Amino acid sequence: MEVKTSLLDNMIGVGDMVLLEPLSEDSFLDNLRKRFDHNEIYTYIGSVVISMNPYRSLPIYTPDKVEEYRNRNFYELSPHIYALADEAYRSLRDQDKDQCILITGESGAGKTEASKLVMSYVAAVCGKGQEVNKVKEQLLQSNPVLEAFGNAKTVRNDNSSRFGKYMDIEFDFKGDPLGGVISNYLLEKSRVVKQPRGERNFHIFYQLLSGASDDTLKKLKLDRDFSKYNYLSLDSAVVNGLDDAANFRTVRNAMQIVGFMEDEVQSVLELVAAVLKLGNIEFKPESRSNGTDESRIKDKNDLKEMCELLGIEQSVLERAFSYRTVEAKMEKVSTTLNVAQAYYARDALAKNLYSRLFTWLVTRINESIKAQAKTRHKVMGVLDIYGFEIFEDNSFEQFIINYCNEKLQQIFIELTLREEQEEYVREGIEWTNIEYFNNAVICDLIENNQNGILAMLDEECLRPGTVTDETFLDKLNTICAEHQHFESRLSKNSKFLTDHSLPHNCFRIQHYAGKVLYRVESFVDKNNDLLYRDLSQAMYKANHSLIKQLFPEGNPAKVNLKRPPTAGSQFKTSVGTLMRNLQTKNPNYIRCIKPNDKKASHIFTDSLVCHQVRYLGLMENVRVRRAGYAFRQAYEPCLERYKMLCKKTWPHWNGPAREGVEVLMADLQVPAEEFSYGRSKIFIRNPRTLFFLEERRRQCLQDLASLIQKIYRGWKCRTQFLLLKKSQIVVAAWYRRFAQQKKYQKIKSATTVMQSYARGWQARKLLRELKYQKRCKEAVTTIAAFWHGTQARRELRRLKEEARRKHAVAVIWAYWQGLKVRREYRKFFRANAGKKIYDFTIQRIMQKYFLGLKTTLPSMSPIDKNWPVRPYRFLDGVHKELRRIFHLWRCKKYREKFTEERKAVYEEKLEASEIFKDKKALYPSSVSQPFKGDYLEISKNPKYQKLNSAVDEKVLLADVVNKINRANGKGTARIFLLTKKSVLLADQKTGQVKASVPLPDVASVSVSTQSDGFFALKLKEGSASAVKGDFLLSSERLIEIITKLHRIGATTADRDQLNIDISDEFLVQFKQDKVCVKFIQGGPKNGSGVSCKRKNNRLLEVSVPTTA
Repeated sequence: MEVKTSLLDNMIGVGDMVLLEPLSEDSFLDNLRKRFDHNEIYTYIGSVVISMNPYRSLPIYTPDKVEEYRNRNFYELSPHIYALADEAYRSLRDQDKDQCILITGESGAGKTEASKLVMSYVAAVCGKGQEVNKVKEQLLQSNPVLEAFGNAKTVRNDNSSRFGKYMDIEFDFKGDPLGGVISNYLLEKSRVVKQPRGERNFHIFYQLLSGASDDTLKKLKLDRDFSKYNYLSLDSAVVNGLDDAANFRTVRNAMQIVGFMEDEVQSVLELVAAVLKLGNIEFKPESRSNGTDESRIKDKNDLKEMCELLGIEQSVLERAFSYRTVEAKMEKVSTTLNVAQAYYARDALAKNLYSRLFTWLVTRINESIKAQAKTRHKVMGVLDIYGFEIFEDNSFEQFIINYCNEKLQQIFIELTLREEQEEYVREGIEWTNIEYFNNAVICDLIENNQNGILAMLDEECLRPGTVTDETFLDKLNTICAEHQHFESRLSKNSKFLTDHSLPHNCFRIQHYAGKVLYRVESFVDKNNDLLYRDLSQAMYKANHSLIKQLFPEGNPAKVNLKRPPTAGSQFKTSVGTLMRNLQTKNPNYIRCIKPNDKKASHIFTDSLVCHQVRYLGLMENVRVRRAGYAFRQAYEPCLERYKMLCKKTWPHWNGPAREGVEVLMADLQVPAEEFSYGRSKIFIRNPRTLFFLEERRRQCLQDLASLIQKIYRGWKCRTQFLLLKKSQIVVAAWYRRFAQQKKYQKIKSATTVMQSYARGWQARKLLRELKYQKRCKEAVTTIAAFWHGTQARRELRRLKEEARRKHAVAVIWAYWQGLKVRREYRKFFRANAGKKIYDFTIQRIMQKYFLGLKTTLPSMSPIDKNWPVRPYRFLDGVHKELRRIFHLWRCKKYREKFTEERKAVYEEKLEASEIFKDKKALYPSSVSQPFKGDYLEISKNPKYQKLNSAVDEKVLLADVVNKINRANGKGTARIFLLTKKSVLLADQKTGQVKASVPLPDVASVSVSTQSDGFFALKLKEGSASAVKGDFLLSSERLIEIITKLHRIGATTADRDQLNIDISDEFLVQFKQDKVCVKFIQGGPKNGSGVSCKRKNNRLLEVSVPTTA
């Protein structure tokens, strides 16, 4: 259920100043202070919003807040800028009324942030869609670009807008944004060349130097050091809380979103860099022969770099800074410029260049964000412009700004009164004229075409002869002396002659917001805003595409001798256009106030706020609103809010709302002169009447609250009692159930115990009977067993006795028979008993020896040297012979298991042993390594496909060797191929055959006795292969290579066996020369590897590390 709220609910102070009672300047300030101290920064004056700058972030701009104020009545919720934005947007969308939002206030009051909040709210509540979102994003992203080029840090504000901005946002019939148009007013271009103490130049200069990449700065010929540029103030170059580098990236991204092309962005940055370079150009005086002074540029480096950036001939621009050409009809006069005039020309060019660049940026943004459809659009304008300015030293800029604010105040009064009158007529209320101060007389003093200050300033600027600020002031004193709002010390009005607060070179104007003292110094120069034609023509000659657009008057083909319009007349025309535009729209006002000069939160300076309240004319606004009826409200919400004050309307009124309000007001006895009935609203004249109603409502709400509390407490107590009663019944029922369950469990447990005892007694009785029967049966069995045992033992003793008797008879008989035989054969036995006993013993020993040998034979491995120990010495010969026979038989069995390939490997190993054993130190390390042969897998590796196709025979060995160079002893990798007919050397990378030697041409092979891999293939003299000489090679597989070479020679019948020479010093034939290769033992300093060094033309020394 939605909760109805109102502006008057939970109000801190007074939310609408129209309701302030009593109304005075002190009560006005007290109300603002009270609300500011409670973070209520928004207050209404009717439909005008007063915004106080909190100088900190507040949680009142969240998406939830946007939804809270969306489609709500203006006075329905507490004051907020969103309420005004929503009211303006809904009026535009639903009532087809063009709107404008006027945001005013002094620098630092929060005007720019207020305009952003309005635009962000409108963007959040309008329609969605890809095209709509793109338009919204472009409109929002135009702000960072304009802020970078048009905002600066001042003593009052770190992000002060130094130009006025008016944006028309165009919507379609559904309320979706289509595009926009931006107008800019009075850019403070004098800031480009000079800034007050404690202030900075425009943000873009610092952002470019801080955030651009090194490559970009190099292209722009800039340095990051701010101190190198005269146009940049150093005392405030770095601002706390302002990240210039990050802001530069934001600006670049925003320009891309708005639609700037990359070359356009680069052109803009080049112009910014040119302005910085322009400030570094300095002049020195130089005397001419005729006695006149002229200026010359001191250091031309910055001028040169600036000309390179803009594509201007250096000599053209240099002459424009030194001479001025004046044209009058058909005559041209060229005069030299002194140093002061040259500096004036430089600064004028810088100001014009930056000002025109800013205008071009606004135009370019308008091209991107303008609506494409040509049908009629609904328009919402947002005006963010300077507020009224009163400084200690007020000049031409303040005069122009205050003139604009006078016009805005005039249109505010007119539109407010017109709105009031239209509402009174619409509601049928009698309209009475309201007395108010009409500032049209002040506007006429300034803008009158005949005697206005601006007209006289233009006339003075165009007048021939000597024109100074003093002559302009004299003219003002002559023409405006009798004007009631003009004051001057030298005027004809005698009352100001003794006013010492009014200096002689000043004049004072009585504005609607107070008196302002203007110093006439520089009025004429600033109004002229003169740029020498020579500089315009020099700029037009630039090759830079953007410069030609900015200085069209420099085109020689379109020379216009007519004087350009002055700054004052241009601004007057712009303000007139703006006023006509605003008069066609429904206005909405936001008045921004700065609470203190320290830019700190929670500080409220009464004097400062009072000063702003005066020059913003807020008290005048309140008086205009209160001149008729102070408060008005539709009948339905009025009846809904106050119906509890009358018994006839409470709690429900069934008739029309107006009749209900009439009954209510009659019952409350409110005087008839205090209110009037309109067609849809009730109008209340005095705030006291409204506060009377609110006080009665508050008391009634308290009574209703007490009644509601009483009824609620009674209902709560009854509910509690019934709940306790119900709980007691439930608890009692559960307890009785629990007690019965416990009683049942106890009876059940007792019965179970009794049953268990009875069953136990019966079981024990039956057990005793069974045990008795079992013991009876066991006793019979035991007696029978003992009886049978006794019988068996008696029979056993009888049988044993009988057996002993029979055995004794047999033994006696055997001994007797033996005795008889021995007696009979004794004579034969004694003759050869010794020999028979010896033969029998030997036979038994041999039999035992062979049977023992059968079980103790060693393994079948040929390398197993174990053999059983000899048992008797007389078996020594037999023992050795059997060991030899067993070993031969074991080797035969082992050989029978060999394949042909394995047999060949062992034969090669055997041959290697015969060649190198005890001769070559490298041999022992090769014994355990099998001879593989084709280490490169020539036939399988696609890398060597070309080499494999070049070899017709089977490759017996393929490996990478190092071919030793005679010149330096260094090795070159070569592929070594060995077939049955030849030796080939090929390039390792390309596979190209470098040398092919038939085996019959190989005479011998020479190797050392050391652990190196060097070997020399010596070729037969006179053979075709010996033309280039012998080959000195090195390989880790030397043993295998030479063994295979030797084996091929041994197995070939038509070839002599290869001779292998093993020596630490041998000769090698290199073409026509013989070189001695000498091998020496290297020390520890030679490292762990084999090294070959050339000692002279006849000696190569190979150093081999000593093996441990």
